Amino acid sequence: MYSKARLHFKKHDPKLHKASLEFEIDDLKQSDDLFRDIAWTIIGQQLSGKAADTIFGRFKRLFQGELVVAEEIMKISDTDMRKAGLSGAKSRAIKDLAQKTLSGEVNIEKLPALSDAEVQAELTKVKGIGPWTAEMILMFSLGRTDVFSRGDLGLQKGLMHVYGWKKLPSEKKVLAIIEKWSPYRTYAARVLWRIADQKKARIARKRPQA
Repeated sequence: MYSKARLHFKKHDPKLHKASLEFEIDDLKQSDDLFRDIAWTIIGQQLSGKAADTIFGRFKRLFQGELVVAEEIMKISDTDMRKAGLSGAKSRAIKDLAQKTLSGEVNIEKLPALSDAEVQAELTKVKGIGPWTAEMILMFSLGRTDVFSRGDLGLQKGLMHVYGWKKLPSEKKVLAIIEKWSPYRTYAARVLWRIADQKKARIARKRPQA
């Protein structure tokens, strides 16, 4: 799929195509544990991938088995979650995710069959999940190929490097650029993240490890 995306970029955006040749990017896959991924993504809000993995590892040790499950989350104290490194807001968000999953208000199992907009509407029922978190789930856990998080600072900085801009782009400018990348905007985003990460020596975003 990435090879098809590159060919599309070559035809519609030579600058992005040139940047894409610097990186090999794995094809998108659907996660085998969406609940775990959503919890990891909440934990990873405003954090590097490395920091999120560290805190998520501590969080996983609060469970009896290997799986992160909603039933056990409801039994974990706020104190233990804070000791694992979660902020109060992230603890509340994960507990709200667990509660709404158990009640059926949020149906995680049906997410793969929903449209991108429907997935966002379902996920944002959870307090603490906004558009950015839903977009990360669409990209990294549901394997959707045509998602771009316009408000992500890393993506904006990647655009600056590719196009030689001196300041962060306006939303109008971003929209005009990303329209050319459809239906492969997720792959474009991953190229831009790699560029931004390379420039700042950051840890690239990825799916959480099982």
